[in-house]
Amino acid sequence: AGKTTTIKSILRLVRPDGGTVQFLGKPLDMDASALRREAGYVSGDLCYYPRKRLSQLTAVTKSFYPSWDDKKYEALLHRFSLDETKRVCELSAGMKVKYQLACALSHGAKLLILDEPTSGLDPVSRDDLLDLLRTLCEQGGVSILFSTHITTDLDACADDVTYLQNGTVAQSVSLAGFTAPWKKLTGPETALAPALRGALRGLRVHRGEFEALYPSDLPCPAGCREELADLQTVMVYLEREVETV
Repeated sequence: AGKTTTIKSILRLVRPDGGTVQFLGKPLDMDASALRREAGYVSGDLCYYPRKRLSQLTAVTKSFYPSWDDKKYEALLHRFSLDETKRVCELSAGMKVKYQLACALSHGAKLLILDEPTSGLDPVSRDDLLDLLRTLCEQGGVSILFSTHITTDLDACADDVTYLQNGTVAQSVSLAGFTAPWKKLTGPETALAPALRGALRGLRVHRGEFEALYPSDLPCPAGCREELADLQTVMVYLEREVETV
């Protein structure tokens, strides 16, 4: 869809063909060093030297940041239950993500760029991480750009959603604003009059029954059933529509 390319553009790993990336209100090309000072990158599948101890990785990482705060780093290690003497290969996927967060927050990052941070985590670890992200935002001073295909994660902690389709921003609105215009409609295939078909999005017909998205401000057609549409439902049906065009 374009999530990874967007992040690579922000991190200046690729150059966009058009448009600009703004950071703290300024085009990134004007002050690329600001990104390195003020942002932290966290990935769910970031690779380290597996036999290195965290203390060794931290010694290298902190040398790049004049603003590094050792006291804050020690407090975060304690908060995340991280042991610096452990090797990378001894950490779970969730602990690797927490270590990256500790490093990012220790140099005063105002923006955390998270690329699929919950990928590969078990349900308990995923919930623990999402709770941590919510707490960071509630405490203030940190904004989070969260790239994921796991829509339940966004339901749990997102304020705003930017929806990409084929590399284009299809929508960028609040979480409530993304789902509010839609409801899920189901009913018999015989109810699919031309006017109704024209109002549906992502229509699917199976064994004489149809299901689709339907504008929430329209009345439920006779013989049909409606229910609230959550984020995953809206995204699935919108993607289904694109795939069938």
